[in-house]
Amino acid sequence: MAEPTYTPVIALARAAFRGLGLTFTISGDEHVPRTGGAVMAINHVGYLDFTFAGLAARPAGRLVRFMAKKEVFDHKVSGPLMRGMKHIPVDRHGAANASYQLAVDAVRDGEIVGVFPEATISLSFELKEFKTGAARMAMEAGAPILPCVVWGSQRVFTKGRPKDLTRGTPIRIVIGAPFTPAPGSAPVAVTADLKARMQLLLDEARATYPGGPRTPEDTWWIPARMGGTAPTLEQASARQADADAARAARRAAQGPTP
Repeated sequence: MAEPTYTPVIALARAAFRGLGLTFTISGDEHVPRTGGAVMAINHVGYLDFTFAGLAARPAGRLVRFMAKKEVFDHKVSGPLMRGMKHIPVDRHGAANASYQLAVDAVRDGEIVGVFPEATISLSFELKEFKTGAARMAMEAGAPILPCVVWGSQRVFTKGRPKDLTRGTPIRIVIGAPFTPAPGSAPVAVTADLKARMQLLLDEARATYPGGPRTPEDTWWIPARMGGTAPTLEQASARQADADAARAARRAAQGPTP
């Protein structure tokens, strides 16, 4: 499928990745539906996760429409591109339900919609608590959920770290078999099932990741329980709570938007 905005952006991204010498190992791409709607649920360890997950859908000839924060659409450069690629804006502090309904409609219309159930980047690089939106979206649209995990993207660009454009960084992507929630299922139960499936995929991605620390000290991107120096889930949760509180205080100080 070729589109006037999306297709050139993909070509540009691929050229940039080649320039950076990123190496991709993708498995499970045969699970991406060739036709019909689906909800692609992706873990979140870095800012480029959406790009890498989208590339994994290309062998099936599919373009993924991602849900992204509204601020990206408001930017004078990224905004027209995001709209041209038919991504879906999410207003976290306003009409969130409208964004959700746009995504459900897109899935019903046969699109694959990309969702991050963790909502924000996991500072521990472990799976943190999942929101139920992906499950509810698939159930309302009557479509399958397509689990996907990305590993290694945190080494390139993630929250709280400078970009690392070192050549040859490996990126591992694993896509699991799609599954359709049974009618009448509870979204919480479906979400728990999704998280369990994605944990297995993440375990596989880590076990088969074709790269390790570049130096003995290069362990910040490895989870604490794997011997790395990333924060634990509990430490990361506390840091995120502090950051969220500080952000809320800044919004309150600024007052309502005119």
